Amino acid sequence: MATSGAEFLERLTSRRRPQLPENLTGTIRLDLHDGGSTEHWYLTVHDQRVDVTRSPENADLVVRADREVFDRLVDGRTEVVQSLMRNELTVQGEMRLLLTLRRVFPGPVDARHPRDVARESLGR
Repeated sequence: MATSGAEFLERLTSRRRPQLPENLTGTIRLDLHDGGSTEHWYLTVHDQRVDVTRSPENADLVVRADREVFDRLVDGRTEVVQSLMRNELTVQGEMRLLLTLRRVFPGPVDARHPRDVARESLGR
């Protein structure tokens, strides 16, 4: 079953995420548009952790998109950079934080590490 972007953000816990750089700090506001309304999600990145609240406050990076785009990002059906290039989302602020989303959102369900694929192709 597909997970919506809002459901994913609600369940996101402030646990350590080793895939995030140790010295990365900043704030990201996600504006999810759905019809005539907008939900604001506020992510604070620090110490390889991501804290999530609901707030329209200013942030170092603001990402705006339709709810359906965020749903696809969370399900791994699209990537942050792909959505940016397709003009499906807009960003304003510190672009270095944009790639943080790629590391926080889960990838596709059937994704595999390139090293595992290479080992399989070599029969190891």
